This record gives sequence, C-alpha cells and structure tokens, in this order.
Amino acid sequence: MKFRAIEALAGRYPVAPMCRLLRVSRSGFYAWQQRPPSAREMANRRLSKEIRTIHHEVNGIYGHRRIKAELAAMGHACGRHRVARLMREAGLRVRSRKRWRLVSSSRHALPIAPNHLDRQFASDRANRHWVSDMTYVRTA
Repeated sequence: MKFRAIEALAGRYPVAPMCRLLRVSRSGFYAWQQRPPSAREMANRRLSKEIRTIHHEVNGIYGHRRIKAELAAMGHACGRHRVARLMREAGLRVRSRKRWRLVSSSRHALPIAPNHLDRQFASDRANRHWVSDMTYVRTA
C-alpha cells in the first residue's frame, strides 16, 4: 500500500522524501516497481475484467453473490468476498430497486369524485357508461 501511494504521487512529489516519510527504502520501492505482477494479481485483473463485463450485461442489477454464481458457471473459481472486493475496487455499485409506495391514500381533505356508476354495470343502451383506470400511470 505504501509503494502504491508513492507511485501515485511520484509525478507531484520527489520519491526520496516520500520514502523517508513512509519509512520504506528507495531501493525497495524501485524493486517493487520492476517486479513483474504476481499470478494472483494477474488472476485478479482477469476476474475484474469478467466482473465488469457481467455487471454491464445485467445493467448493474447483480450483486457480488450473483456475479460469483455467474463466474462459477463460466468456470472461474473464486469466493464471494473476493468478488465483492474486486467490485469495490473497480467502483461497481449495484443499482438498487425502487421502493414500493402506496399509490393512493384516503387520508386527505381533498374532494372525492362522486361514484356515478355505483356498481350498476348493466346498461340499457350502448355508450351510456364509460370507465377508465389510470393506476398504471406514474404520477410521482
């Protein structure tokens, strides 16, 4: 973590004072920079790429458990905590579902429309009773 911080700030500040401040050797920092990525780091990069692909395909709906199941179906062996960490590091957030809300409330002082039909659905002629339902219309 210290080496990553030094690497991130190396463009703005000199390396030697940062190494002294964080109590690490300069040679250790430069050796860390030259070291090839480990097998675990390479596997994490591949997994992270797969996680981003799955997250994009499902429009951000799946959380770490479902993405782990998708990865397992694809043949990738990893735990859900690892998937959660990689998602967090990649900045992937799950889109939460909208809460269900009560559409209508009878507790108000507004005037109530009269019920002209009064459950008399039979009609003596055509076009006498017209009714509609607008509960499907989003109003809020």
